[in-house]
Amino acid sequence: MREEILRMIEKNSKINLHDMAVMLGKDEKEIANEIQDMENEKIICGYHTMIDWDKTNSEKVVALIELKITPERGEGYDKIAKRISKFREVSSLYLMSGAFDIAVFIEGKTMKQVAAFVSEKIAPLDTVLSTSTHFVLKKYKDHGVTMVGEENHERMAVTP
Repeated sequence: MREEILRMIEKNSKINLHDMAVMLGKDEKEIANEIQDMENEKIICGYHTMIDWDKTNSEKVVALIELKITPERGEGYDKIAKRISKFREVSSLYLMSGAFDIAVFIEGKTMKQVAAFVSEKIAPLDTVLSTSTHFVLKKYKDHGVTMVGEENHERMAVTP
């Protein structure tokens, strides 16, 4: 039942208990208790709303920063990841395989602000060997949600 609840909440965090109970053939109180247990166990870590900031008047820049890191003895990547995750600009942080070690997604008002954050707060950290910053120019799909509408690209008929 837990996985079914998690899938429902992941697709629609606004789903109400009554609807979940009906779909799962369970009691609302049982569903509520299960959700509460998963929140207490940190299986459910929060609820997120998808916003297409491009359709607002807010200026927002999103960037992916690739970091090459020297892991610390006995700590690996965890210590530096915890430190970086505390910056308010950091929206997501992942340990990666491949060409770089850590992927950091940050948000700022301008590209200049993002660049200053990287050069002043990330690059100077002792274990950071190198950074590579990539700015998000347009989101087409985010967290499984299509961010741009289907446009009609039909050609007009040309008559002689």
